[in-house]
Amino acid sequence: MVLAPRHISVCLISLGCNKNLVDSEVMLGLLEREGYSFVTEPEEADVIIVNTCGFIEAAKKEAVETIIAMGAYKGQGRCRSLIVTGCLAQRYADELARELPEIDALLGTGDYHRIVPAVEQTLAGRHCCFIGPPQARFPGQWPRLLSQGGPSAYLKIAEGCNNHCSYCVIPQLRGPLQSRPQDDIVEEAQALAKLGIKELVLVAQDTTRYGEDLYGKPSLPVLLRRLARIEGICWIRLLYCYPSRFSPELIQVLREEPKVLNYVDIPLQHVSKRVLARMNRNQTKEEIRALIKRLREEIPDITIRTTFIVGFPGETEAEFAELLDFLAEVRFDRAGFFVYSQEEGTPAAAYPDQVPEREKRIRYDAAMKLQQAISAEKNRQWLGKELEVLVEGKGPEEGFMVGRSYRDAPEIDGLVYVAAPEVSRGRIIRVRITGTSEYDLRGEIRGESGQ
Repeated sequence: MVLAPRHISVCLISLGCNKNLVDSEVMLGLLEREGYSFVTEPEEADVIIVNTCGFIEAAKKEAVETIIAMGAYKGQGRCRSLIVTGCLAQRYADELARELPEIDALLGTGDYHRIVPAVEQTLAGRHCCFIGPPQARFPGQWPRLLSQGGPSAYLKIAEGCNNHCSYCVIPQLRGPLQSRPQDDIVEEAQALAKLGIKELVLVAQDTTRYGEDLYGKPSLPVLLRRLARIEGICWIRLLYCYPSRFSPELIQVLREEPKVLNYVDIPLQHVSKRVLARMNRNQTKEEIRALIKRLREEIPDITIRTTFIVGFPGETEAEFAELLDFLAEVRFDRAGFFVYSQEEGTPAAAYPDQVPEREKRIRYDAAMKLQQAISAEKNRQWLGKELEVLVEGKGPEEGFMVGRSYRDAPEIDGLVYVAAPEVSRGRIIRVRITGTSEYDLRGEIRGESGQ
């Protein structure tokens, strides 16, 4: 007897980045449209889907461990089908099929829209593998089922990357830049607003390059102005801006559009001239410094987040010290650090002067310690001041709500804990800051923001 989809329960585990999460939510939407039901506990699932990351070694290890753990439910739970999707499947399909026979289906990064036939075939007892070119497909609107339940949602505006940094496998996993048409993005944003979403978080591998392939020039400023006209959307947050493409027009939009938050994420990766050249990064320390100076002059309350790689092949002690000196000089509001991961198939993996793992970890710890002190100092500057806070729910302590200010991107930045009676999720309130730590703030409610 073949069960109808409504009697089949699916558990989807999404690993890796927020762009991967959007793909996961599209798969959930496609399955929901066909009548499948969903559970959060794998032991209750007939079908388990693991949407994987394969970007760096730590992510690959997590993905493999998760697949093995989920495979165990085929023997001790009700699971009849284990499906692996995403970057790891795209990169290592043959190895996964050979070494992990518990996998019933593999879907690559350009094929997650085939999730329904994959489920149907595997439940019928047939293995399948959909691994085509890593090419995005944007056929108008896929259905999408939001999985996080908060007032914010990620909005993917493009897929793939043309930058070809020497350490990065993304072009191999996600293909070249493919921008979504503006009308499609606006239509999805309007649908999200109708669902009660207050904050749109725009994501792509390189948001500043958006539209270059469709419209002949980068078109992010035009898109932002269109999104800012959508009723119900209060905040628009911009992630993953390439520094050398941060245009005057984009700065103007940040300055002029109230809904576009004065927050930017600009991954810099390093500041040493030689290291940046070996990374194939099209920027210099002087250009980076000038961009940050201009942003702070034109938008005085801007929050700047960045990321750096430590232990890149050939990075000398002097070049690492140069990075620390730059951090101390510029004092970023937010900064994250990655230990360099030697990824096969990238030019940097073949560099002969790899930095020992122990030294990479020492450098990582030193950079984190410095930035933690800077972050604590930056937060102390908010004592006694007021911030608008988007409420996400109840806090861990009785009598506290928790939310985020414009300074805080979901999942990666800090939180604001507000001493207040229960406030509806999605409301924007004014909060007076009364306490700080390295990453989080505490405050008391002062009223509604009016949004």
